[in-house]
Amino acid sequence: MTSLRKLGSSDLEVFPLALGGNVFGWTADQEQSFAVLDAYTAAGGNFVDTADSYSAWVEGNQGGESETIIGKWIKERGNRSDVVIATKVSQHPDYRGLSAANIKAAADASLRRLGTDHIDLYYTHFDQPEVPVEEIIGALDELVRAGKVRHIAASNISAERLQESLDFSDREGLARYVALQPHYNLVSRDTYEGGLENVAERSGLAAVPYYALASGFLTGKYRPGATVDSARAQGAAKHLETERGQKVLTALDEVARAHDAEVATVALAWLAAQPTVTAPIASARTVEQLPALLGVAELRLTEEELGKLTRASA
Repeated sequence: MTSLRKLGSSDLEVFPLALGGNVFGWTADQEQSFAVLDAYTAAGGNFVDTADSYSAWVEGNQGGESETIIGKWIKERGNRSDVVIATKVSQHPDYRGLSAANIKAAADASLRRLGTDHIDLYYTHFDQPEVPVEEIIGALDELVRAGKVRHIAASNISAERLQESLDFSDREGLARYVALQPHYNLVSRDTYEGGLENVAERSGLAAVPYYALASGFLTGKYRPGATVDSARAQGAAKHLETERGQKVLTALDEVARAHDAEVATVALAWLAAQPTVTAPIASARTVEQLPALLGVAELRLTEEELGKLTRASA
């Protein structure tokens, strides 16, 4: 049985791979989504990541489709207490921004869609610098005190605003961020390493990176001359044109061969081994895509292999 990891200073214990819910209601319909969620939890997974805006970008969608599917799945399976649910506020078309009133209204809407009385981990999805941290943290603290949210977290935020938020929470004795969701992977390291990582390390925050597989590039399926049928193919293929992308693929191939492992598993294992990282996020549209992601829970890379990947991605 894979051992769970403690999420920062919280009392939450999570599987070392968070299942991304961005595809639910987008490239995976309800039946496919249920199958993926069933397979993930059957393998010991317990950490599901979504947002109130998923997937408002799809024509005909309103936003909240992913939460609704997850809510129906929880109700049908009767497993709410076994799953750690993370969702986010600020990008739903009807609940944009981080004003106090909006945070509270958006949380209530998420709770309705999820069919639950509490959110385990509630992220500010994108920071809104014009809103004072005092207003944001104050509203989040009220949700925690009301029992609607267990723990709070931040995503897409500057190191300065993150530190300011933590300082305010400490000074006023209010709810404090326990996790950070940064854009971080082998071909995008400067989006986290440095200022943000330093704040996370200093403050005991758990990093839960998104784009952990660089929109699929780090699965290894994007190669010169290959055509990939994916909604994210254009974003992933651009890395093939960079020297770093090619070096990373070569290093991933070598390490994957040594372990008889999938390239995606190795890329996630490098990420999971980085300081402060608790659980990378990756999504699966089909059950067949899951084993390569779940493999991160068991794969241990040597220091030499980690170093090889780190150098290739420099």
